[in-house]
Parts: sequence; C-alpha cells; structure tokens
Amino acid sequence: MSNRIVLNEISYHGVGSRKEITTEVKRRNLKKALLVTDKDLIKYGVAKLIEDVLNENNIPYEIYDNVKANPTIQNVQLGVDTYKASGADFIVALGGGSAIDTAKGIGIVANNPEHYDIRSLEGAVETRYKSVPVIALPTTAGTAAEVTINYVITDEEQKKKMVCVDPNDIPVVAIIDSELMYSMPKGLTAATGMDALTHAIESLITPGAWEMSDMFEIKAIELIHKHLKNAVDMPNNKEAREGMSLAQYIAGMGFSNVGLGIVHSMAHPLGAFYDTPHGVANALLLPYVMEYNAESPAAEKYKLIAKAMGVSQTENMTTSEGVNAAINAVKTLSKSINIPQKLNEIGVRKEDISDLAVAAFNDVCTGGNPRPTPVEDIDKLYHIAY
Repeated sequence: MSNRIVLNEISYHGVGSRKEITTEVKRRNLKKALLVTDKDLIKYGVAKLIEDVLNENNIPYEIYDNVKANPTIQNVQLGVDTYKASGADFIVALGGGSAIDTAKGIGIVANNPEHYDIRSLEGAVETRYKSVPVIALPTTAGTAAEVTINYVITDEEQKKKMVCVDPNDIPVVAIIDSELMYSMPKGLTAATGMDALTHAIESLITPGAWEMSDMFEIKAIELIHKHLKNAVDMPNNKEAREGMSLAQYIAGMGFSNVGLGIVHSMAHPLGAFYDTPHGVANALLLPYVMEYNAESPAAEKYKLIAKAMGVSQTENMTTSEGVNAAINAVKTLSKSINIPQKLNEIGVRKEDISDLAVAAFNDVCTGGNPRPTPVEDIDKLYHIAY
C-alpha cells in the first residue's frame, strides 16, 4: 500500500507574507491577475491590502467579487467567463473557504472547459490539465482551502453540496498571512476554528490515516487548544491569530490527503438546505459524531486527542476514559466560545431530517468514516443533535 501526500509547490507563513505575491509573479513570469474575493472583504478594506501589493509592483489585475458563502455553480461559471474576458493568466484568491473554493473551480474549468457544467466535477475526478496558477491567501483560520485538493460547490437546483476532489486544483502558492485574519468577528473566528479542529480530529481517526498525517493532526489539535479561545476573546492577539493560522494550515495538510468522515457528510446538507455556515455546522455536530465513532477501532486514538487538548495523565487512562476525556474537552472548548449545541438553534427543521440523512449518506466523505455508517444511523444522529 502507498500513501500519497499532495501539498502546495510553495507556501509562505507569517505577518506581512502577502508581499511574496510579487516574488511568485515575477518568478513564474505571470502577467495579469484575476483577484477573486467577496464584497465584504472589499468593504472592510482587507482586499485593499492585496490590491496595494499588486499596485505597488505594477501587476495588472481585475476583481471578481461575485462570491457568496456556500458558493454556487453560477458563481463559478460567471467567474470562468470573467477570467477569460479579462485576459488574466493567473488567479489571486483572497478569502475564506468560499472565495478560495470559487477560485479553484474557476481555475480548473478555465483549463478544462469540458467541465463548464461544474456538476461533472463532483467526486474524485482527475481532470486532464492542472488549474491555471492560483495564489491563495486565506482570511479565516479554518477551512485550509489553500492547501487542499478539494473544493465544495453548491448545486442550488438539487439542494446539494458537491465535494470535488482533484489533485489538479491545489493552489500552486499558499500565503498564510495572519494579518489578513484580524478583521474576523468573534463568531466567525469561533466557527472557523472549530472547523479546523473538526478537520484534525476526523482525519486523525479516518481509516486512511498514517504516521505522517497523524503528526500533522496532533500538532494542529495542540495549537487549536492553545490559541482558539484567545483568538475569539482577544481578536487583536497576534500570537493567537498566528497560532490559529498555522493550526488550520497544518490540519489541511493532513485531511486533504487522508480524507474526512461523517461530521462533514452531515454538515454539507445543512449548507445546501439552509445556507448554514460550514464551520458552525461542523462545530455543532462534532461531539455527537465523536460519541458515535467511539464504537470503532478509532477509539484507541481518542487518548491522543485528549492529550493534545491539554488533558493530563492520559497515559494512565483506559480506552473508555480516553474517549470521555476527548469528547468532554471538545464540548468544553465549543461551549466556551459560544458554539450552538443543538440543530434547532440554527434553524434546522425536524421534518427535513430524513432528506438530510439521505444527502449525508451519499456524500463523498461518508466513506472515510472509521465506522461503517448506514443512512439509518445518520438519521438517528441528526435527531440526537436536534
């Protein structure tokens, strides 16, 4: 058996590293950018930080800001049209997972126009050609879209989130400049941070996990435990922001290569049905799914989770005690940063649960769960979380 690791060609980390855009543009002899971002980042001046770098270095660009949370097929298609009309030869993606996922879709379709319908990209589809060059700069500390080989696009017609997995979509350059994350409000900081924790925990216990991915995920959990609450409570705490920017990237290095589980399977339909923010959905569902997956061989790793989250004397615990310690640590962190604890708090309708369960069962992430999961179990989990 072989284990594959796909990462960015180059990544830069640290405050002010956005200036390395120029380094990479010159090194690659790129000519014109399409800056893919959203209207809020323009409104609050975050996009200007990137525009300043481009302007100061005489790098031509056009802006595509038709990005929304849970981006749609139409968002990507319009972006492809804009890219082609602009004469750009690379993309600068600025934002959270939604902006970077949109940019990934644009970049793939621009070089693989036979997939303009977008639906044909769902699942593990290895396209013929690599994406146009994408330089990705995250503004949230959660999704790690800048280092993953997947992106998620919503099919509004079918009320479905399509997970697209393709090594050709990974940005060639990731720039993780925590200064771009300072404007995140508390709620978004909390939700995206718990999204990163979900990535780390799910990929640590997925059957495809191995020594290298475990190394990434355990370190990510340690950093999230250390920095997330401080990042929420003290938005201008530079150490906490830098710690979370690194934690989410490291978690992405792992999960992109070994997969996720049913927390994500169950979160995706919530985004498709109700436009629920992805981080909120993951954060809410994580403890319930951890309890469910404790009845699997993965239970042995729960002590590692507990230890990484600051629980002492885990080496003396039984497996059962380790399971309880890990779940309680996750719940404690979640409650401390005001994550909703029940689905009815975020507008989920009980009458939709059977449809949500079917959609979750058919999600590409379900196969990565450490415990085989029939649709009946997913239905039951939704009801427990309700």
